[in-house]
This record gives sequence, structure tokens and C-alpha cells, in this order.
Amino acid sequence: MDKIDYKKNYKEIYIPGKKPVITEIPEIQYVTVKTEGDPNKQPFSDAVEALYTFSYCVKMSYKKDIIPENYYQYTVFPLEGFWSIKDKSVGIKNKDNFMCTLMIRQPDFLNENLFFRFLTDTKNKKNNAFTDKLRFESFNEGLCCQILHTGSYDNEPETFKIMEKYCDENGYSRSSKIHKEIYLSDPRKTEITKLRTVLRFPVIKIPV
Repeated sequence: MDKIDYKKNYKEIYIPGKKPVITEIPEIQYVTVKTEGDPNKQPFSDAVEALYTFSYCVKMSYKKDIIPENYYQYTVFPLEGFWSIKDKSVGIKNKDNFMCTLMIRQPDFLNENLFFRFLTDTKNKKNNAFTDKLRFESFNEGLCCQILHTGSYDNEPETFKIMEKYCDENGYSRSSKIHKEIYLSDPRKTEITKLRTVLRFPVIKIPV
């Protein structure tokens, strides 16, 4: 099998255009961790580090004495997150009000038993407070609206308005205020105006 690259093999999920689209997202398995508060502060980066350390333990497992059954070469998937707020009366202006389930998609060969094996490898490699909070979960997002947002994360509300307008004009309705972000750029290495982020929220088709 050729190497799986999400940019090529799952382009419709991870590389949308700069205009809104409606797409069906299948059930996908992830390693996840919950965090809250300002994403610019240390707990958030520790949570991200735990996810990536685990994900690279899985990817590099072909170099171990025991290679996972059905292992195949692949590119590590990008960081994703479901975002919401703790207190609706506070809103999104105060970033300490944020809640997030961060996640990285995992290859199909990963299962519950392997998860615990690689969790041990992760702890041995670089343990932090979030390693013990990692979970192996599946999500079926179903029908969604998504778009490629370019630029600052702080400008996302403007893009959400474009998405909601598109839904209204095409017979769809946003079904939850919780949304997903998929980070295609590393903010540590990318100019803020060039950050690329997939924005997605669930929708329902409005009956005619």
C-alpha cells in the first residue's frame, strides 16, 4: 500500500476551499484530551504535546520488535479540536472561558489494546500531566458545513458568519454552537496572516 497522506487521500475532509461546502464526515477514531482556558497558556501546549508524542509513538512503531498488525505508512494527521464555552453569559471575548476537546486522528490499525501499549510508550518517552488524560474515542460528525479560514484565529467569527449565511441560502441550519477547528499550520512557524485552519460545524437539512 502507498503511504497514506491526509492531504491526498482525505482531501475532501481536510483540505476544503475558501468557500463554504456541505459534506458528510464519517466515523473517525482519535486520541483525545480535554482542556480549558486560554489556548495561549501553558496547559494548552502541554495537552498538544501529549497528543503529538502519542501519535508519533504509533507512527514509528514499525521500528519496534513487535510491529502492529496491518501497520501501514502514513502521515501523522493534523491537530483538531471541538470548541465550546463554559459560561454563555461571558461569551468568547474572555479566552479563559474556552473549553476544548483536542484530538489527533489515528490510523485504522490502532485498537484499544494497542492504545494502552502506546500510552505506556508515551509515558516512557515524555510524560506530562495530560498523558494520563488521553483517551481513545470515535466520533461521527455527520453532515457538516466547512471552509478553509486563512488568517488570525481571532477573525474566525467573521468566517462563521459567511458559513451561516451560506447555510441559510442553501436550505441548511446550524445544529450546534460547538464547532471544530483543524490546524493545517504551525502557529509557531507561520505568519499570522497565513495561518490555515479548517472551520466546521454540524448542520441539518431544512425540510422543504
